[in-house]
This record gives sequence, structure tokens and C-alpha cells, in this order.
Amino acid sequence: MTTEPTDPARIYTEPTRTEAIRVIGRFEAGRGIPDEMRADVRMLGALLGQVLQECGSPGLFEDVERLRLATIQAYEDESTEAFERAAEIAESFSIARADEVARAFTCYFHLVNLAEEHQRVRVLRERDGKPGREDAADTVAAAYAQLRREVGDEEARRRLGALRFHPVFTAHPTEARRRAVSGSVRRLSELLTQHDASSDGGAEQHRAHRRMLEEVDTLWRTAPLRAQKPSPTDEVRTVMSVFDETLFTTVPHVYRRIDDALRGEESGASTPVVPAFVRVGSWVGGDRDGNPFVTASVTREAAQIAADHVLRGLERALDRIGRTLTLDAEGTPPSEAVVALWAAFSAAEADAAAEIAARSPEEPHRCVVLAFAQRVAATRTGASNGYTKPEELLADLRAVQDSLAASGAKRHAFGGIQHLIWQVETYGFHLTELEVRQHSQVHREALAELEAGGERSERTEEVLEVFRAIAEIQSTYGLRAAGRYVVSFTQSAEDLANVHRLARHAFGDHAPVLDVVPLFETFADLQAAPEILAEVVEFPEFRARMAETGNRLEVMLGYSDSSKDVGPVAANLALYEAQEKIALWAQDAGIALTLFHGRGGALGRGGGPANSAILAQPPHSVDGRFKLTEQGEVIFARYGEPAIAMRHIDQVAAATLLASSPSVEERTSGAAARFADIAQTMDAASRERFFQLVKADGFAPWFATVTPMEEIGLLALGSRPARRGLSVESLEDLRAIPWVFAWTQARINLAGWFGLGTALETVGDEKLLAEAYREWPLLRTMIDNVAMSLAKTDERIARRYLALGDREDLAQLVLDELVLTKEWVMRLTGGTGLLENKPILQRAVALRSPYVDALSLLQLRALRELRSSASGSGADDEQRRLLLLSVSGVAAGLQNTG
Repeated sequence: MTTEPTDPARIYTEPTRTEAIRVIGRFEAGRGIPDEMRADVRMLGALLGQVLQECGSPGLFEDVERLRLATIQAYEDESTEAFERAAEIAESFSIARADEVARAFTCYFHLVNLAEEHQRVRVLRERDGKPGREDAADTVAAAYAQLRREVGDEEARRRLGALRFHPVFTAHPTEARRRAVSGSVRRLSELLTQHDASSDGGAEQHRAHRRMLEEVDTLWRTAPLRAQKPSPTDEVRTVMSVFDETLFTTVPHVYRRIDDALRGEESGASTPVVPAFVRVGSWVGGDRDGNPFVTASVTREAAQIAADHVLRGLERALDRIGRTLTLDAEGTPPSEAVVALWAAFSAAEADAAAEIAARSPEEPHRCVVLAFAQRVAATRTGASNGYTKPEELLADLRAVQDSLAASGAKRHAFGGIQHLIWQVETYGFHLTELEVRQHSQVHREALAELEAGGERSERTEEVLEVFRAIAEIQSTYGLRAAGRYVVSFTQSAEDLANVHRLARHAFGDHAPVLDVVPLFETFADLQAAPEILAEVVEFPEFRARMAETGNRLEVMLGYSDSSKDVGPVAANLALYEAQEKIALWAQDAGIALTLFHGRGGALGRGGGPANSAILAQPPHSVDGRFKLTEQGEVIFARYGEPAIAMRHIDQVAAATLLASSPSVEERTSGAAARFADIAQTMDAASRERFFQLVKADGFAPWFATVTPMEEIGLLALGSRPARRGLSVESLEDLRAIPWVFAWTQARINLAGWFGLGTALETVGDEKLLAEAYREWPLLRTMIDNVAMSLAKTDERIARRYLALGDREDLAQLVLDELVLTKEWVMRLTGGTGLLENKPILQRAVALRSPYVDALSLLQLRALRELRSSASGSGADDEQRRLLLLSVSGVAAGLQNTG
């Protein structure tokens, strides 16, 4: 890349370089960053600086530092003059230099995010197992202890046994970071760990430092933007990396840690009390709602890829555990069942058995477990001696466990063998429970075509082929591998019955086993949900399936479209009311209900801390079962690092267990009843305010002008199109993700907070609202989440984005609501600033904000040029590239997209 050389003499005129270092150091120290994390940030930043000096164009490092200093000064003193100086620097760069600066800041964010994750892991390891640690209250062990006190030992044990946490990974396009970049960051993480473990100044530390420099160089040289959109199969393989690197081995350790906490020294020497309570679902390769690239063949391939990954994982685990079972037959005699298993394998696979026996003389338990590994390998390759279903492998493992326990080797029986059992119980031979999703309108149109007769369209044939794919997956990998069929925009019981009608068109009377799941998304659909459910459970297909599953029913709630429909405040209240009514209906009908929460990563899509959200749910809406979607950057943030994944699963499982305790249910229901009038007032006021904005004439094109909404669609984030229609004349065809993503990029975050200030102002009684904030979990969660969203806004930058549209009335409406909402949130949460009651989160936001400002200024510059240009020239292409680079960087800096 070529660029105009920068004159070093103009870099640091005021203040001097020494003063600049002092300003930056004072800023970092003032953020309350722990010493170890500050050292990591400085080391990684210095490595990036060295790479920029070695590899960047002349003067790049100095220009990056100049803009960095200016944005820090603007953030610190909040003066108009300081902010204008930073804006002038961003405007002064040539387009090529601006491109490089944007890339440099994006790299910096990846490194800061890494340092922060590393600090979280460091803290978790320091706290691990220590009594009285600060976060001990939100663990499964603590939740179980509270349950025992409230409901007794027997009922607490029953509830623990029924616990279920079911994250569903989705391919919604919200991970702006390339997989190559993620890989580079992961390698840096490993090197940082090595650096920590090495002696200060020693050869190993020097080696780790040198390799980190090499990896930062790789990060800088790696193109930050994808050249083309990933295919659905690419998305499947990306998600598989989380299983390979983290989840496959981490989840059994979660179970073990909980069992250790509950049973102490008995854990690992007898049957555990902790069940395999995690089930992992996936829409990746199955979600075809609005994505024409997800076909039946893609769904088959997704199931095949997942099965291959888990079978390889089980084969390696069996081989590893088998090799450690060097227990001789004399001291640890095998049971008759184990002898029979070995005899059967020897008869079927004589050569393989002879080889194993030669390597494991008089070690019968080792022999059979190594034989299991060979049988799993045969399952993967389709050879004749493979298992037909995971239950067969479970039976074999339990036979070995019983044999070891009976012969006195209890630590082996309930140690490594138990881990294998937990893995098979959690993942089976399918790894993820693949779910299909399709829009109800597609089903209606396909049925109309089928019932009219004549030639079938390609789309209708594809709809029918999906059912054949589900049947094949079930036949090959078991019923758990596929069978849930989610109907988007469910508006009537007929929308759900249509799935079974289509299955009969595809198969006649031999359709696959289907669990049809309604997805209620809009405000009107949420209100109609109980009546629709009461009707649908009377349908023969639903009655028959519920009879087979213990009267179980799953219902999905959409957070994204309801928020875009009526605004975030009214949507939250409507979702609570819908859950309350559905749960009450299910309880009266004797139905075991699972509510499936379609939450996104951003607050405008139901994001935020999952554990606090669970504890704010209505009584009986959780009942020990919690299922939610996890997507994009959230998947890697929560499950990409083992220690963080373990902590997250423990927290969510604890909240899921505790949510149905009498004390929590009484608190939640009592507060909802006591503050019902407040809820009604807030609902009406917030909705009116939201409609005042989004229903204003010309709002949709104005929104597309003042945010990079159109340009976001150009980012190669995912295989799914960014919107359902072709224009932005109406918001109805705009997907919730770009709606949220665009407001986030403009540093306004409107989708997460708009209307709350007016709602609180309409209530007006600050004393009453303060009481509600303390005692009403729903309001507390809402306000805390909004505080997080507001902390990532910047009014000065927001004004510049809003000025891109020629609508002063709409811009002022947004700014007035922003100011009002901030005022009320700070009054209720206490203090003079946002997030003062959450210092760690406040630190994380403050550390990044001035650097995000730098990228926002570069993005504004590009967006302004694009909005004012109609030439379609090569210069526009350069501006568009700068804009997309800044979008990726801002997403990394805010750690949030859609």
C-alpha cells in the first residue's frame, strides 16, 4: 500500500512526545486497570507499535499515535475544542493513510480484547476453589444449597437431576472478525500464557515474546475483511472449531467441578449426583428462514460434519483413557460383562483384537476400552463393526464402570470413564441437535401449490426435500440429531399444523419424528400465543408426540423483531407478559414447558447477562430448563476459552436451577404485581415515543442515510442476506440484526434504549421508581442493560451521524431521548456516571472508548463522502473500503455487532 509520507516534525507539536506518553499513561492508570492487565496491554501495544514501524508506510506509527493521543484528550476533558482537533486529524489523512490507521486501531482492539480475556482467565484461576470468593453465590453448588434449604434434600436432588441448559448456536451474521484473525488471536493467547509461565527475563520468556511479535506481524498483514461471504458449510466448520478447541472437553469438566463442590472427597469415587445437563443445538446449516443458500443438501452435510467431529473426539478420548487403564487382571479382575464384550469384539475383529491384546497383556479393561475406540472409528467410516446408536456405547462404558467399581478401582470407574459417559450423554453421535427453521409464509405457499396440483416449483420441491433430509439424519445418527422444526412468524395454530401436512406430502404416513416449535416474534403474535398453543395441543400429531415425550412442549420467543416492532421497553414488558401467560397455561394443562429464548448478542436483541435475565423471568417459565440462541461474536466470547466457558455454563445453570426456588418465584411475582401500574404506564409511554420516531414520514430512508446500514450489507459477514426485501422504504423487511448493527456503528445504540427515558419520566415518581429498581428484577435487569448500552454511546459522534440526514426534527428527537434516558438511568443506578455500580464493566468500556472514537471519526469521514457523492467512481470504492474497515474495527472495539 502506498501513501503520502508524513512529516515527523508535525506529529507532536503540542504536547511533546514526552507529554503524550504521560497523558496516555495517566489515562490507562485512571481506568482502574489491574497491574497485570495493564502490563499485558502495554506489551501487546508495544509489539503492534514495533510492527507498524517495521512494516507500515513511513510515518504511520506517528500518525496512529497522534490520533490516539487526540481522542484520549477529547475523551478526558470532553471539550468541543479537543474533539474538533481529533476530528481534524482524522480528516487530514489521505485515503490510503486513513485505511492503514483504521487497520492499526482494529488490530489494537483485537489485542486489548485478548488482554482482557486473559485477565478474566487469570482471575478465574486465582479464585478457583477458594471458599468465600466474591462470585461464589452464582454457582450451581450455591444454588443447590439454597434449594435444599427451601425445598428439602429429596426435591432439590430431583430438580438437579432434571436440570437442562440448551444453548443453540446460530449463523446469524454478527461475527465481523475473520476466522483467520480469530486463529491469530487464539495463538497469541497461548503465547501470552506461555509468557506468564516463564521466568522473568529467561530464555522461554524471550522465545514467547519473539513469537508474539511474529504473530502480531501476522495479524497486521492478514486482510481484515473477508473477500467473499462464507457459505453455510463454511459457517458450520467455523462453529465446529468451538467444539474441537473448547466444548467437547470442557463440558465434562463443568460437571466434575460441580460434583466436586457438592460432594467433596466422595466425588470421583462413586456415582455422581450431577447429570449431563448440557445439550447443544445448532441452526447452522438448518436455518433457512430468508436464506436461500441453506438447502436440504446443506442440512445433510451439516449433520455429517458435526457427527464426524464428535466421533473423532470420542475415538481420541477412548483411546487416551484406554491407554491409561493399565490395570492387571489379577489385581482388578474383569466382570463377566466385560469378558463377554471382549469375546464379541475378538470374534468380529480378530486381527484388531490380537494387536490390542499384544499391546495390553493381561489388562482386560484397557483392551475393551481400546476396542470401543476402534468401534467408534468404524462408526465414523461406516464399517461393519461400528455402533448403530450412542446408547450401545453408553451401555458398554457402564459395563466397564460397573466392573471397575466392583473390583475396587472406583477412582478409575468414576474418573476417566465417567467423563466419557458424560461426553456421550451430552453429545451422542451427533454433537449438535440440528434444528430446521422456516418462515410460515413459505409453508403456506408450498401447501397452496401442492393442493392445487400441477407442476411443483423448485422452492416447493426443496421444502419437501427438507423433511427427507431430517428422516435420513434421524436414521443415521438418532432422533436427537434432528427433528425440531421452528416455524418463524407463527400467527395461528394452522401455521404449526402445516408442518405435519407438508411432511405427509413428502412421506405419506411414514414421516420423520417432528417436534414443531412455534416462534412468536411480533408484539401481536406474543399476545396471541396462549390461545394458539391451547388450540394446537389438541391436534392429533401434537397429542401423539407429547404423549411420547412426557407431555413436553417447546415454545420459542423472538426478542429481535418484537423490539423493532414496538421498541425495547414495550417489547421487554410484552415478552414478560407472554411468558407469564404461557407458563400459567402450561401449568394448568399439566404440560412440561420449555421456553426457547431467541436472544441476540446486542441489547436491542435481548442480549445482556443471561444469568440475571433468567432470574427475572416469571414463575414456572424456567422450571429448571433454559434454552437460548447464541450467535456470532457471542459464541466465541462465551465458549471460545475453556475457563470462561466453564464459568458461563456454571453461572447460567445456577440461575436456571435457582429461578424456580420458592423465594425467587415469590420475589419475582410479587414485584410484578406490586409494580403493575408502573409497567402499564411505561409500556404506553415508551411505545408512543418509539412510534413517534419510527412511524414518522420518511424515517426508513433517513435511518439508512444517518447510519451505515446499506454498507453493512456489503460486509461478507455471513451467508444470510441482510434484509428480506430490496429497499429501505419500510423497516418491515429489514432484519433485526442490521437494524441493531447500524445504530451501534453510529454510536447511538438506539435499539437498546429508545423510549425508556420517556417511560420513566411519565411515571415521574423517583422514589417509587428507585424502590422498583431495587425490588423488581425485570426493571433492574432492563435498566442495567440500558446503562451498558448507553455507556457505549457517544453524543458528540452521534450528532455527526444524525447530521448526515436532512431531518433536524428526527435528529433532535433521538438526542432529546438520549439525554433524558441517561439522566434517569443515572438517577436510579446512583452515582454521577454510567456503570458506577459495575466498575469492571465500566473499566472495559472506558478503556476502549477513545480508540473507538478514532475509528468512528474515520468512518464518519468515509460515510460523509459516500453520501455526498453520486459518481460511482473509484474514489467511492476507496471510501467504501475505509468505511467497511472501520465497521470491523468499531465492532471489535465495542465487542458487539448485532
